[in-house]
Amino acid sequence: MKSESDSRNQKVELRRLLLQQRQAIKTQDWRAKSDRLCLQIQAASLFAKAQTILAYFSFRQEPDLMPLINQASDRVWGFPRCVGKSLFWHAWSATSNLPLQSGAYGIKEPHPDCPALEPEQVDLILVPAVACDRQGYRLGYGGGFYDRLLSDPAWATKPTIGIVFEFACLANLPVDAWDQPLSAVCTEAGLFDVPEIPGV
Repeated sequence: MKSESDSRNQKVELRRLLLQQRQAIKTQDWRAKSDRLCLQIQAASLFAKAQTILAYFSFRQEPDLMPLINQASDRVWGFPRCVGKSLFWHAWSATSNLPLQSGAYGIKEPHPDCPALEPEQVDLILVPAVACDRQGYRLGYGGGFYDRLLSDPAWATKPTIGIVFEFACLANLPVDAWDQPLSAVCTEAGLFDVPEIPGV
């Protein structure tokens, strides 16, 4: 049985290698992979049924969702603002009069005066990740923001899609007790639903 520190060390090393690999992708390839990934999301039934969707602004060569967001302008799109150890969600669109801001980690965030979004308004969460596995577990950036969000009863029942490039979709990731499985994972090669785990 792996100890908590073994799992943490494994995650740290895996995160370092995968981020290195992601940042080595040529800009042209990153753009093409992001565009294909957006098409895969657009074809998903979880997306078709959703009206209010939480997303993210790409950082450090994460898959870029802006082509999807711009094309599906009939949806309400929400983006996170990082406050302390929590994420607060605000509706934002390219036509907003309020400028985006740079958050604590240098990631773009909506202006605090953009309309707030509460859990009951949200139909789907597109979750950024360093990696995901075939069981729906994700490797995040180590801050625990999405672990805390997805374990909160108000958010725990929301459908979630992990967003990664195909190279970062692994057979298995090291898993800790607090890790929350996602509903599905999407890469540029396709989207797959995650089988439900009994008792989770």
